[in-house]
Amino acid sequence: MQTILGSGGAIGLELAKVLPNYTSRVRLVSRNPKLVIGNEELISADILNVDQLDKAIEGSKIVYLTVGLNYSIKVWEKDWPILMKNVVSICRKHNAKLVFFDNVYMYDSNYLDNMTEETPNKPVSKKGMVRKNIVEMLFKEIENGNLNGLIARSADFYGPSIKQNSILTESVFNKLNNEKKADWMISLNKKHSFTYTPDAAAATALLGNTPEAYNQVWHLPTAKNPYTGKEWIDNIARELKVSPGYRVASKGIMKVMGLFIPIMKELLEMSYQYDRDYIFNSDKFENTFNIKPTPYLTGIKDIIKIDYS
Repeated sequence: MQTILGSGGAIGLELAKVLPNYTSRVRLVSRNPKLVIGNEELISADILNVDQLDKAIEGSKIVYLTVGLNYSIKVWEKDWPILMKNVVSICRKHNAKLVFFDNVYMYDSNYLDNMTEETPNKPVSKKGMVRKNIVEMLFKEIENGNLNGLIARSADFYGPSIKQNSILTESVFNKLNNEKKADWMISLNKKHSFTYTPDAAAATALLGNTPEAYNQVWHLPTAKNPYTGKEWIDNIARELKVSPGYRVASKGIMKVMGLFIPIMKELLEMSYQYDRDYIFNSDKFENTFNIKPTPYLTGIKDIIKIDYS
């Protein structure tokens, strides 16, 4: 049994499509889980409830933690430590391996132009500090020999059929498709990597089913030579056959918008990721498994074919 915690999210849904390549038994866990392939086991659970979480993990050989909590620092500071502590404890109890799908928030902002698995963990945001703390919690158990686990780390992601939790989908694809101006933060001239969700899911499943991959951090396959903000907008607009109009939100504008739009207030502390090049390096994965990521233009075309045709 391989179990996805947070099966309704962008990564969980894609992961459910590829796990049958490795196992005949897949369990999907969320508040309202739905079949993806058609033969999964569904468990409805509040993952912050330790008893429900225990039942969701019981019998699992591998657990994939792909949960996306509400994008609020108050929620993150309160719930992430509890969730990680409980997941780790229950995985130990049931002798299950743990694969944690993570982001780059804990990385030192001075090294974003070439992020590798060795980039220093020195967050400059409150959300980054939360991620650093829960990763340290996980690796303490791994280093003490209490748990087999790994971290599958992604850049910001994009992909088909993502609802609400991809900034590229919400701010560029959807806006341009509705003949509105695309929105971008801080600077149009900085490069920004995005990980393609089908690539991320396929790689996460492969890592989870590769014993030698455990007790390490892995960057998931992400195309090289990322576009600048302007190039992302221009390429998406061209494939949608619309005008590449855009608006740029400065930090000052974001502060004002944050007074009325909660998500903008939450994004403000992460805006440093857009005032410099944000380049995600996945050479370790690519060289180990001889797998190349989807080129950006191919990903754009696939998204438009699936979601906007």
